[in-house]
Amino acid sequence: MEAVPVWSVDPRTGKPREQVAVEGTAEEVDRAVRAAHAVRSALADRTVRAALLRTAAGFLDEAAQHIVEAADAETALGPTRLTGELARTTAQLRAFADAVDEGAFLDIRIDHEDGTKTPPWPDLRRYKIPLGVVAVYAASNFPLAFSVPGGDTASALAAGCPVVVKAHPDHPATSELCASVLRRAAAQVGLPEDVVSLIHGFDAGIELVRHPLVAAAGFTGSVRGGRALFDAAAARPVPIPFHGELGSLNPVVVTEAAAQERAEQIGAGLAGAMTLGAGQFCTKPGFVLAPAGAGGDRLLKSLTAAVSDTDPGVMLDHRMRDAFVAGVRERAALPDTEAPVTPGAGGEHTVSAGFLTVPARLLATEGAHDLLLEECFGPVTVVARYEDPAEIGAVLSRLPGNLTATLHLSTEELEGDGGTGSELLAELTPLAGRVLVNGWPTGVAVAPAQHHGGPYPATTSTSTSVGATAVERWLRPVTYQSTPQALLPPELRDDNPQGLPRRVDNRQE
Repeated sequence: MEAVPVWSVDPRTGKPREQVAVEGTAEEVDRAVRAAHAVRSALADRTVRAALLRTAAGFLDEAAQHIVEAADAETALGPTRLTGELARTTAQLRAFADAVDEGAFLDIRIDHEDGTKTPPWPDLRRYKIPLGVVAVYAASNFPLAFSVPGGDTASALAAGCPVVVKAHPDHPATSELCASVLRRAAAQVGLPEDVVSLIHGFDAGIELVRHPLVAAAGFTGSVRGGRALFDAAAARPVPIPFHGELGSLNPVVVTEAAAQERAEQIGAGLAGAMTLGAGQFCTKPGFVLAPAGAGGDRLLKSLTAAVSDTDPGVMLDHRMRDAFVAGVRERAALPDTEAPVTPGAGGEHTVSAGFLTVPARLLATEGAHDLLLEECFGPVTVVARYEDPAEIGAVLSRLPGNLTATLHLSTEELEGDGGTGSELLAELTPLAGRVLVNGWPTGVAVAPAQHHGGPYPATTSTSTSVGATAVERWLRPVTYQSTPQALLPPELRDDNPQGLPRRVDNRQE
């Protein structure tokens, strides 16, 4: 069978740059997974895992110029954005190294034998162990932070799981470069390089999720692609956890009082958030409920001015560009839908930002306008204008699950003792994994309290892919009962030789 070449393509021109690799065959996927499975015990030492993560971060920093140049050539995201993304990526690796050192993610719980309980308790000792080989499917819109050296890879290695990454076709050269850095970091700290491997190709990605030695998978991408892999993971003879981020509308609600108080500020902020990175952030606010009337008119005037002043942008590839142009054309053609700034093709290789407006009442029940409640990837948002606040709840009740939901309130509503703000917050909370007040959702801080996930189709599980608790996706609990000290893992022995945080007899040590 002839090898299928993998090309790096310039999205600014649509022309191939260089052949980077060839698509992986089923045999090559099998070799990569078996090699990863064979070295999983090498990651058992938490000290070495932490060293790997920190060394990888350092090597990525050293190679920053080459990585940013390669990523910009393949994504057109620009050096400024990519430099910031690389800094986020290395900070994330170091944060997981700190989490590995601390060891709280092991969730150690010890209950000593107690015959006074009814029924009596035996000696029970519980902690979490790594699942095994993790398949990581890289994202298109974050060639670093959600791709080869990104959060899924970092958290899986932190958990003690070797990783096989399926590269995204939009940035194969960047993927190869980053994978080589991670493998070099592994060798530097005395680990086998096969703790991280890279494959290319759609068929290889399907083979990967089906491989019997793959224990879990992480994915960031489209609903269509993610759902196909999710179904494949569930259809295996032994199903595996599939942690997928698939799509999000990220609704925003602006109260009438907030619009009256600071319409211009909200309009400008919305424009910045929805056009950031050519609208290719997974947290882009793609749907806004704003009031009719004078306050809403001022908001739209501000939004119109700011969006009109936005230069045409290059999307990650021409397939996405064509889907965006077709998607906004179809939405703009719906009855009673207007385009104060028409989104669409900005040139042969670019897109222009814009937004659509529609009466909110048309979305309150199922009908011809349901397409406006689906994500459109790119620099566009839909502003649904409500005449009556009751329309807000009616429309929100029809929305799918989201990564984020945002509420804009006036100063008086913020300082009040409940009322409108509390009611709207209660309506938004079931819709998303992160709820914001008077902000914009496009920044996702890598912090211990962060949650980047949400109800389906935002994600396929209840876990987060950002923050320290992302490591929990790749672990499972196991309890040892009435096991002699000499046979216990060191983490569960009474003397606690590693000084790990744990809960003993229901008290935190």
